[in-house]
Amino acid sequence: MLTLKEYRNLIDLVYVPKPMRILDEKEKSAICDEMLAVLLEERNEIAAFSYPYKVKRDLIWGYLNERLPNPVTPRFLEIQDKLFQSETAENGIVDASSFEYEENIALWQGDITRLNTDAVVNAANNALLGCFIPHHKCIDNVIHSRAGVQVRLDCSKIMGAQGEPEPAGCAKITLAYNLPSKYIIHTVGPMVGTHVSDEDRRVLRNCYISCLNLAKEMKLRSIAFCCISTGIFGFPNDEAAAIAVGAVKNWLMETGYDIRVIFDVFLDKDRAIYEDVLKNTK
Repeated sequence: MLTLKEYRNLIDLVYVPKPMRILDEKEKSAICDEMLAVLLEERNEIAAFSYPYKVKRDLIWGYLNERLPNPVTPRFLEIQDKLFQSETAENGIVDASSFEYEENIALWQGDITRLNTDAVVNAANNALLGCFIPHHKCIDNVIHSRAGVQVRLDCSKIMGAQGEPEPAGCAKITLAYNLPSKYIIHTVGPMVGTHVSDEDRRVLRNCYISCLNLAKEMKLRSIAFCCISTGIFGFPNDEAAAIAVGAVKNWLMETGYDIRVIFDVFLDKDRAIYEDVLKNTK
């Protein structure tokens, strides 16, 4: 498994603040036409631009989901970034520094791709290339789709050098590109079978520790965690929350590192679970 020291020269990890100019629909539609022309040519399909803007944008989303990590031109990246940064601004950027923290931990319910933390955590699969299912609603798809094709390209470089799937419980970092956050930390959680094993618990705990260790190595000061391994990976929400909170609190106490941690939840039931766990975990 590659360490940060071994792969940091393979990809760009220098964060540069991004302009977030909101485009009007005419500008966005013109960008979609140009992006679709490139993507359709790659697919050996015929371009047809008589679609409304929203239809064109959905086509781009699906095509980028399916696209292999092949190089793109600087022009493609330029127009993609303009479009995605406009969408990021339109969605509204949430200032994580305004949250109420208790012992450096906060709970927030909402879309993790709106947070302006130093890092957001992506629950990835062991190929680390994102979700290839068009329009899938998993967090892996959402993060890659809003950040841009650069994330898949970076992960491909890392995984090509590593030469084997990413082990569960470990983590890798890339720039977040068109997200409000600076970086994305990708971690592979355990996939639970018929019941949760001690190994599943150990691996899930390691996911949180690996992400925090990587954040510390990069000297980051804030990180937002999604609910790793819940959903299609099958880890029970309540037990996953208890492991997450316990792992983070122990790491903060043992290392003494000054970093703000946000547990980001999307569902009402997860918010209730985390509120209870945070209140009752010392």
